[in-house]
Amino acid sequence: MKKVFTNLTTWVLIAIFLGALIGHFLPETAVQLQPLGTYFINVVKVFINPIIFLTISLGISGMGSLKKVGRVGGKALLYFEIVTTLALLIGVVVTWILQPGNGVETISSRPEEISKYATGAETFGLWNFIKSNLTIQVLLFSILFGTFLNKYKHSDRIKKYLSFASKYVFKALHLVMLFAPLGALGGIAYTIGKFGITTMIPLAKLMITVYVTMALFIFIVLGAILKYHKISILKFLNYIKEELLIVLGTSSSESALPSLMEKLEKMGCSKSVVGLVVPAGYSFNLDGTTIYLSMAILFLAQVYNIDLSWTQMGTIIGVLMITSKGAAGVTGSGFIVLASTLSAVKVIPIEGLALLLGVDRFMSEARSITNFIGNGVATIFLANNENEFERLKMEIAFTKEVYEYEKHEI
Repeated sequence: MKKVFTNLTTWVLIAIFLGALIGHFLPETAVQLQPLGTYFINVVKVFINPIIFLTISLGISGMGSLKKVGRVGGKALLYFEIVTTLALLIGVVVTWILQPGNGVETISSRPEEISKYATGAETFGLWNFIKSNLTIQVLLFSILFGTFLNKYKHSDRIKKYLSFASKYVFKALHLVMLFAPLGALGGIAYTIGKFGITTMIPLAKLMITVYVTMALFIFIVLGAILKYHKISILKFLNYIKEELLIVLGTSSSESALPSLMEKLEKMGCSKSVVGLVVPAGYSFNLDGTTIYLSMAILFLAQVYNIDLSWTQMGTIIGVLMITSKGAAGVTGSGFIVLASTLSAVKVIPIEGLALLLGVDRFMSEARSITNFIGNGVATIFLANNENEFERLKMEIAFTKEVYEYEKHEI
């Protein structure tokens, strides 16, 4: 019993349940709890860039060959493109078959809410994405700095300081993760209190379709990728269950990103592969967001009875292959990408976004969780592909019941 009540998973589950109750029965109070979720995410975000810098710098400096850095990076980008394109096509096919938009009545648009996404869509572009995405900037700088250390003759002292800093950054992160239940409580309470369970009813078919499609993608596509290297998707999901619950409660994959990087290392992936693949995947391997974007666009076409031609479908898929890469895993950014895609295609009214505003938050959890799992699977696959994976570590990690940040008393 003591193990149950000192386990982070238990407390996050309790927090999610309490948040749902407060959101439903005390909506005004629930909305005021939003800062709990927001502040938790903001604190975790403080750790993301230092961890990326330390992990990549130490990883590349210890690689020995810079050709290996280029090879791993190239393989990662190729993997991202193949898997996200597959996710995109799955979303299109499932939506085309199930037709979740048929019979849904349009509602009066909310121009004041739509305008901010339309404005964001106008400024959307690759250069603006890089300028506004600090994670990508830190990733590029870290690669350059790691390359410098790799060639610098007297780098041992610098690497010693970086290793020391890395140790204490992760210790601090472990302490912050103890507040994850509060973040999950605030996130779930606000979502249900603000939008209400009833907002889901008119668009229930779309929500069910999205959740089922992402579940199929996780267990069939990602499961097959892991099975290729004789790794169980169920064991991996059980291993990262705490992080998945945190992502569920906060609707943001950022909230557990640093912890995922640490766990991937503990289960046998090399520091260098983790450092390169996870941060890059955070911006370029958003499987859940890609699925949702394709489904949302076809859903709106069905709502407005727009019969898309094969040429238009091909154009939409082509545009999404580009715009989806800019949907960094932050709540709300997917909407700007959706608006930019609708603006580029100019077939479906952008006002249709008003239909999705109420339920988008509820589907954000599915997107974030799928993105999160997808990046974990990508890292494991590429680590195996590079012979940078220790199966013994994985077997120990999968059977270990108590993780380091759970040893603290809650």
